[in-house]
Amino acid sequence: MKPEKYIVSLSGGKDSTAMLLRLLEENRPVDLILYCDTGLEFPQMYDHLNQLEAYTGREITRLKAPHDFEYYFFEYHPKRKNPLLDQYDGMSWPGPRNRWCTGILKIRVIDNHLKKLRESNTLIEYVGIAADEADRVKEKNYPLVEWGMTEKDCLAYCYERGFSWGGLYELFDRVSCWCCPLQGLKELRKLYGHFPDLWRQLQNWDESTWRKFRKDYSIRELTWRFEFEKEWEARGGKLRTRAFFSALKEELAQRRQGVM
Repeated sequence: MKPEKYIVSLSGGKDSTAMLLRLLEENRPVDLILYCDTGLEFPQMYDHLNQLEAYTGREITRLKAPHDFEYYFFEYHPKRKNPLLDQYDGMSWPGPRNRWCTGILKIRVIDNHLKKLRESNTLIEYVGIAADEADRVKEKNYPLVEWGMTEKDCLAYCYERGFSWGGLYELFDRVSCWCCPLQGLKELRKLYGHFPDLWRQLQNWDESTWRKFRKDYSIRELTWRFEFEKEWEARGGKLRTRAFFSALKEELAQRRQGVM
């Protein structure tokens, strides 16, 4: 029989962090802690991982794809079902039906690593899905579901032990790749307001690729919107009103006309 190896799949967020901490506190077997680095995390996440290693005294094995995001975004030329897209280089922005970044930069990397480990080990994998996400449970081991820990419980558990992610969870409900086009306007507005350097990087990428960041907005157009929101509120106006959306539509039309 192959020896058993217990593996923690660590995303670095509140749920998987709480899971790891409690597993170790309960002296449950943990042989390997795996983290896959997409290269697109907030800077605070890397500080968090270093803090986690120091706190637990355990090394986090950091995996990475052979090429970075920009290579796949700008240069990689995949086989495409739509021949009209063959003229374009790079994968450009992912979408709801083509989350290539997750597949290439994370899932494939982890699966390849686990495949090698399975050659000489029987793997038992811990996955940090919270109790209020139990509908996502399929196979593997889900300690948070076993413990009945919700996402709110996980965050409180981590805060009690001094993990704060540099305040990221005070801004965002979830902490993942900062450049994800599948984020809502709420998250993008906070990225724009609190991380100007990352926002500039986002706009540079968006203006250098063939697919628009979102169907409804480019990054430049989002910048215009967020600027207009500030001006509107400064004049005493309220957002999410018919008057606001009418004025926003006119503002964006004028701005677009100005760059043509």
